[in-house]
Amino acid sequence: MARRDALELDARKGGSRTVAETVIAIPGLGEAELVGGFWPIRSEIDPRPLIEKLFARGQRVALPKVTPDGLAFREWRAGEALVRGGFGLSEPHDDLPEVFPTALIVPLAAFDRTGNRIGYGKGYYDRAIERLSGRGALLTIGIAYSVQEVAHVPAEAHDRPLDHLVTEIGPVPLIKA
Repeated sequence: MARRDALELDARKGGSRTVAETVIAIPGLGEAELVGGFWPIRSEIDPRPLIEKLFARGQRVALPKVTPDGLAFREWRAGEALVRGGFGLSEPHDDLPEVFPTALIVPLAAFDRTGNRIGYGKGYYDRAIERLSGRGALLTIGIAYSVQEVAHVPAEAHDRPLDHLVTEIGPVPLIKA
């Protein structure tokens, strides 16, 4: 994360816009009625330009809320206030019903060319991907800066590689095992 933190603010903003342009064109994303996104923390790539594009083409967006059972996604509409949640995250209000995205934009700390990712160590997204996949097809798209690529991410049998990875340079060609 030190390499990500070292990126200049203008490079991060430009990278976020470039990633949004690339992700919005991924096959299958346009068919998702509900897309799970996230609100950025620290120096994460900013998914808000992508969220704006999803809204512009009429798609619904859900944001995660940290609960004792893991991540629960709640539909979020542009302009709705978010509340401060666990880990300093901006989250939807508790009174909104849980929803189940069929496409998921995934934050990460590091990634490799097999589509494996390292999160922030709590396993929230790993469990969310497993739970949402159990409900049917789930398109997973990791977004990051190119400096977050590493040679190898250790994976366990239950880990599911991401379907797509996109950086400010473009789509990352994934090597599928």
